Amino acid sequence: MARSSSGIVAGLTAAAIAVVGFLGYQASATAPAAPPKAAQPVPAPVENQVPAKLDPAKPVPLPADSGSGVRVVYSVGQKRVWLVGEAGQEPKSFPVVPSTVHPKPGSYAVSSRSNTVTGSDGVPVEHVVRFANADGVVVGFSARVDGATPEPDPNKKTGGIRMSRADGDAIWAFATINAKVVVVP
Repeated sequence: MARSSSGIVAGLTAAAIAVVGFLGYQASATAPAAPPKAAQPVPAPVENQVPAKLDPAKPVPLPADSGSGVRVVYSVGQKRVWLVGEAGQEPKSFPVVPSTVHPKPGSYAVSSRSNTVTGSDGVPVEHVVRFANADGVVVGFSARVDGATPEPDPNKKTGGIRMSRADGDAIWAFATINAKVVVVP
């Protein structure tokens, strides 16, 4: 009897090892593979990175090559605006929702402003600060009167770069006619 019970124990042990091995194989087959260390991408320069999670206590650095002097800086890629005042002042920075039409990188001047209008998407907006034309569409900053900041309809050509109402108030006070606006990628 000892011989047959040791055969059963050996058989059960072999089966348990096979099940554990199979489960280990299954787990490794469904886990994402880590890229080899040599294949990891080289990090982009810090000035081109968009922080994944911003620390509200730390200012977001101004993009490189964003001009000088008093100006509004708009980064299409970072979806962010900086209001750059006199030398020595910390720029005010806030996120924006880009329009579907983007101005080319370069320097512009505020050409017109409207306190309240209906945006190119049919939504009531306030504190409109226009500075460019792109693809036959006027481009400018504005805030929706209802305070919402949804992504624009990708099927419509719109020029409204949207922000919160509080940030709309800030850009309205800062960016008067002929104020410099610098657009960076």
